[in-house]
Amino acid sequence: MSISMNLAQIHQQIQQISVQYHRSNVRLLAVSKTKPVQAIEEAVAAGQTAFGENYVQEAVEKIEYFANRNDLEWHFIGPLQSNKTKLVATHFDWIQTVDRLKIAERLNVQRPQEKAPLNVLIQINISDEESKSGIEPEEMLPLAKAISQLPNLKLRGLMAIPKPESEPEQQKIALCKMQQLFHRLQAEFDGIDTLSMGMSDDMAAAIECGSTMVRIGTAIFGARDYSH
Repeated sequence: MSISMNLAQIHQQIQQISVQYHRSNVRLLAVSKTKPVQAIEEAVAAGQTAFGENYVQEAVEKIEYFANRNDLEWHFIGPLQSNKTKLVATHFDWIQTVDRLKIAERLNVQRPQEKAPLNVLIQINISDEESKSGIEPEEMLPLAKAISQLPNLKLRGLMAIPKPESEPEQQKIALCKMQQLFHRLQAEFDGIDTLSMGMSDDMAAAIECGSTMVRIGTAIFGARDYSH
């Protein structure tokens, strides 16, 4: 199937799941890492405007390629090293993976003044996996408070990559913990509107547990090529 057909199918699935669980305004983030600009052009032609990238240098080349399209929104969704913060601060609209105050402070200083504040999600390591980035749940409020005081950043919510589970009931354990944390954050800070969780295998459970943004890649663009 074509990228446009894949997108239509995923939007239909999101709509059906949203109706089933009385959710609204679930956004689709197309994860375009490792994909060529031609694939992104196909997605844009089909109406997709929000794209997620993991690799800074590759992403910057794509963002610059689409520089004349000011309707596109670029999300950084990979782990970020200190030496790459300036590129993210300069080129991206969102970063979903902030898990250290040091990174947030660098992004704040390096965000160009002529740009709107950089939208920030705090990444939570909700399944407590050593291999995953993210903070412990109890660290959320102190980090959120510090980020909220940085003028060139705008705290919007939380992101998580739960441990893969095949059964929906198992998936929901971590996802519903994220929903509880999200509600706690909303109670403490203004403007918290984004809970980014859910990929192809757990999208339904994520939407049931309150996700406002699902991150889908392979189901839109096909298998990824990591040979480069």
